[in-house]
Amino acid sequence: MAGKRSIFEEVGAEAKRPEGPQGGMIDRGRRGARGAIRLWLGLLFALVVAMIAVGGLTRLTDSGLSITEWKPVTGALPPMNAADWQAAFDRYRATPEFQLQNSAMTLDAFKAIYWWEWGHRQLGRLIGLVWAAGFVLFWLSRKIPAGWTGRLAALGLLGGLQGAIGWWMVSSGLTGRMVDVASYRLAIHLGLAFAILGLIAWSILSLSRGETEMLQARRQRDRALFGLATGLMHFAFLQILLGALVAGIDAGRAFPTWPLMGGSFFPADAFYLPDGGPKLLAFFENPGLVQFVHRLSGYLLLAFALAAWFRARRSARPATRRAFDWAAAAIFGQVVIGIVTVLHAAPLGLGLVHQLGAVVVWVLILRARHRAAYPVLQSVRSPR
Repeated sequence: MAGKRSIFEEVGAEAKRPEGPQGGMIDRGRRGARGAIRLWLGLLFALVVAMIAVGGLTRLTDSGLSITEWKPVTGALPPMNAADWQAAFDRYRATPEFQLQNSAMTLDAFKAIYWWEWGHRQLGRLIGLVWAAGFVLFWLSRKIPAGWTGRLAALGLLGGLQGAIGWWMVSSGLTGRMVDVASYRLAIHLGLAFAILGLIAWSILSLSRGETEMLQARRQRDRALFGLATGLMHFAFLQILLGALVAGIDAGRAFPTWPLMGGSFFPADAFYLPDGGPKLLAFFENPGLVQFVHRLSGYLLLAFALAAWFRARRSARPATRRAFDWAAAAIFGQVVIGIVTVLHAAPLGLGLVHQLGAVVVWVLILRARHRAAYPVLQSVRSPR
């Protein structure tokens, strides 16, 4: 009986094998569709990366709460005149962020943060339109390869869910005494963005090779290395979520020292909560503890990556070894960037570089996992 499948698996591998020695007939007539779909997914990939970057800038500039309504269709239009701008500003002035933190803000300053959030939402709408146009075109022309319709449709459903979660996140900062969005909602929002990005990347990797080649490569899977890469993928995803918790409460600015935190390994007052509550909440709300957990997890992720890299050196497949080389190097570089970001109290530029570094790490880990699952087959005479 076949085991459970990860969401990052090759759907096309389930296609029925042709009877008899028909060679590459599975791919015949599909090459154009696979190439065109790969280009479409590449565009979506670039847009999602841009969305993550703009989302990071929106958070770092405290712009996320500037638009207090969720209107998926009519909200595409910004304020068109002075009265509209004043109405939008008045709605923002009713939020806790304005009353407790930005009460001296002028209308011109409000416009600056408004455009960041408006651009973020517009980019989300553009991604939805690009997905819908491509999917409908390929579906109506019947050029979607067998087994891929569900996966490509799922990307659109996840994108719609991401929009709803984005509003759920924003709404957490519009009432009570919150001057930012809830950090755990931010983590869910960012985590889903990386999951969508990962699905797109995995699909591009799978479509870049013929289905016959993929079926043959699957039989050569290095199960031990694939298992390590799967564990590394899950660990990296956890670290991304922890990074969102850091960003959500500006914990990256709490202890601008390294390797110690304020002169000690474990931060002082790690379980202190200004408003009281269960100690468990300190893992989400205490800046020192949140940063400590993110640091420690980063060290462990690097150690895990080095162990996987060391195991990959035994692979007979040069492409697999190189993929793990790149993944390990990217994780090491991300740790260095993280340290530099902390030492400079997480300024906007370094914070954005660190977030985009997470994108690079995530994609290279998925690429290494794909190479372990579907090794690039080479002849015996091919150079190592």
